[in-house]
Amino acid sequence: MGKDLILEIGTEEIPAAFLPKAMRDMDEMIRKEFLSRRIRHGEVVTMATPRRLCLHVADISEKQEDQIVVKLGPAKSVSFDDRGNPSKAAVGFAKSQGVNISELKTVATEKGEYLSSRKEIPGEETKTLLPAILSEFITSIPFKKTMRWSDLEIRFVRPIRWILALYGGRTAPFKLGNIESGNKTCGHRFMSPTYFEVGDMDEYLTKTRENFVIVDHQERKRIIVEETQKAAKSLSGRALLNDKLLETLTFLVEYPTVLTGSFDREYLKLPQEVLITSMISHQKYVPLVDEKGKLMPHFIVVNNTLARDPTLVRRGNEKVIRARLADAKFFFDEDRKIPLVQRIENLRYVVFHTLLGTSYDKVQRFRKLAAYMAEQINPVLTETVDRVSLLAKADLDTQMVGEFAELQGVMGREYALLAGENPVVAKAIYEHYLPVAAGSDLPETDEGAIVSIADKMDTIVGFFGVNLIPTGDTDPYALRRQALGIINIILHKRYSLLLEEMVGKSLSLLGDKLKRPFEETKADVLGFFKGRLENQLISQGHPYDVVDAVLTSGVSDIVRSVKKIEALKTFKSHADFEPLVIAFKRVGNIIRDFKEGSVDPALFETDEEKNLYDAFLKRKERVLTYTNSDDYRPALIELAHLRKPVDDFFDSVLVMTEDEKTRHNRLSLLREIFMLFHRIADFSKIVVES
Repeated sequence: MGKDLILEIGTEEIPAAFLPKAMRDMDEMIRKEFLSRRIRHGEVVTMATPRRLCLHVADISEKQEDQIVVKLGPAKSVSFDDRGNPSKAAVGFAKSQGVNISELKTVATEKGEYLSSRKEIPGEETKTLLPAILSEFITSIPFKKTMRWSDLEIRFVRPIRWILALYGGRTAPFKLGNIESGNKTCGHRFMSPTYFEVGDMDEYLTKTRENFVIVDHQERKRIIVEETQKAAKSLSGRALLNDKLLETLTFLVEYPTVLTGSFDREYLKLPQEVLITSMISHQKYVPLVDEKGKLMPHFIVVNNTLARDPTLVRRGNEKVIRARLADAKFFFDEDRKIPLVQRIENLRYVVFHTLLGTSYDKVQRFRKLAAYMAEQINPVLTETVDRVSLLAKADLDTQMVGEFAELQGVMGREYALLAGENPVVAKAIYEHYLPVAAGSDLPETDEGAIVSIADKMDTIVGFFGVNLIPTGDTDPYALRRQALGIINIILHKRYSLLLEEMVGKSLSLLGDKLKRPFEETKADVLGFFKGRLENQLISQGHPYDVVDAVLTSGVSDIVRSVKKIEALKTFKSHADFEPLVIAFKRVGNIIRDFKEGSVDPALFETDEEKNLYDAFLKRKERVLTYTNSDDYRPALIELAHLRKPVDDFFDSVLVMTEDEKTRHNRLSLLREIFMLFHRIADFSKIVVES
C-alpha cells in the first residue's frame, strides 16, 4: 500500500466562478505530473471552498518506478577499425553515456548494426520529489486572472495565506514565497479563525467541519438543496434553484445556512423575469413560486455563517432587496414613458462593434436579411417579420436593460405588449435571442425563428468579414454558439433555407464594412457552419464517416443533409453497401482529373458498356425522383442495383484505352454515374473493412 497526499492551498476569497475549473485543472495536472514522473497512485479527489483548494491523492507509491534507458550510438561499421580498436566515435559515445566502452552492446536495426548503451536508473523516493512537484504544481494552476501581493514574485488567483501538505501523515516540506508548508489548516474566517493540526484525510474533514468548514463541495451542494427545499415548503412554495445559481451558491460559502425573507406584494406587479433577475443576478437570492408557478413575495438567502440573530439578518436582506426592487420599479416606470418604436433612432448611438457600426446599422442589415428569408419560407410572414426586426433591439435603449443586460428581449416583449403591439410581434422580439445556450429553448413562432437566424447570421458573417474569427478555444463573440443556434432552429423548423444563399446575402449587406475578399469570407463561413454541424451530428451518435461523406458533398441545405445522413446510416447494414462503396471509389479514382464530357452510346464497343449505361439510365430517373422528394433510402437501394454492372464493366473494359474518343466516352459514362451517387454523398469518405 502506498501513502496518501493531502494538499490544501489556503487563500483569500476566490471568485466562485473560478473554482469548478480550478478543480478540474488540478485533477488533470497532478495525474499528468505523476505519470511523467513514473509515480503510481490511486484515486484523485479535488475539492474547493472560497478560501481553499484541496487535493487528495490516495495510495501513492513510495518511490518512482525504475527506468531502463537504451540509447543508440554510431554504426558498428564506423565504431571499430580493422584491428577491433574503438574509434573516436565509439569512445565519445561511451563517454557521453557514462559507461565503459566494454559495456556497449551491438543491436540490429532496419538500417544495420549500431552500438547501444543500456542504463538502469533507479527511481527516487517520492518524498524527495514531492516538494518540487507541489511548489511547481501550485503556481501552475491556470486562472483567468492572477495577482501578486506584498513584495513577492509569485502569482496566484488570490494571496496565499497557508499551505497544508501531508504525505503519509508527515509534512511535505517546501516554501512558496513567504509561506512554508505545514500540517496546519485554518477554520472558518468568522466563526473559527484559528489554525489546527491534522494528520490524515479523515481527521482533516472532521476537524474542518468542527471549525465550521465543509470542504466537500458536493456535500455543501446537498445541504443547500435540502435546506432551501425545507424553507420553501415552510412557506408553501417551491424554490427556483437552477443549476447555475446552485453552483454559484455552493462556491460562495464554506458553511451554508439558510433563512427566508419577504418583500412588498406591490412589486409583484413588475414582470416576473425582472424580479427573478434582480434576486438571482444581483443578490444570489433564491426566488419562490407557488403551485401555479407564480412568483411569491418571498426569497431564500444562503448565508456563510450561523446567524446569532436571524431576525436581524433577515431584516438586513429584506432592506437590500427592497432597494433593488425599488430601483427596478423606477426603471420600469420610466421606460414605459417612451414607446419602444420611438427608441429605434437612439440605437444610432449604441455601438455594436467599432468595425461593424452601431446597433441601428445591425438592425437595418438583419432586417433586410429576415425579409429575404420570410419571402422564401412564407411570404405572408413578411410584414410581421419586418416589424419584429425593427423593434428587436429597441430595448437596448431602456434603463431596465442597461441595469440588467440579461433581460434583453424580455423587456422588449413586455414593453411591446404595453405599447399595444401584436402579441405575435412581442413574443418574437423575445424569441429572437433564443437559444441562449446549448440545449435551451428554441423559438416557437416562425417570426421569432426567422429574425433569430437573421440576427445571428449577421453577427457571424460580420465578424468573419472583419477577420475576427474564432481560433482554438477563443471565441469572444460566441460565434460557435450562434452558429449552432441557427443550425438547430433550421432543423427544428425544417426550413428549406440554403446556407450558401443566406451567407452571400448577409455578406452583400455588409457593404464597405467587409474587409476581406467576398468569396474567401463566404467559403470560411460555410466551412465554419460545416464544422459545427459535423461536431453536433457526431456527438449525437451518427458515424463520423457518414457525416463526412454527406457534408463533403454539400452542406448548404441543412435539413436535407441530415435526412441523407440518417438514410445512409441505416443503409450501411445493406448487403450491397460495402461493395457499392468500393465500386464508387474505383469510379472516383479513375475520373479524378477528368473534365466533364457527354456520353455517346454509338461509341460503345462492349456489352458491359451498354449494360452499364442501360442500368444507369434505368436507375437515374428513379434516383432523381426520390432525391428530389428527399426520400433517400429508396434512392440508395436503386443505386445498389448498379453494383453488378459497375463490377462487370471494370472486370471487362479497359477504360484508359489508347483511342481518345473511346477513352473519353468511357470516362464520361463513369462521371455520370459518379455525379448520380454524389447527389447523396461523397462515398469515397466512407470507411469500409478491407
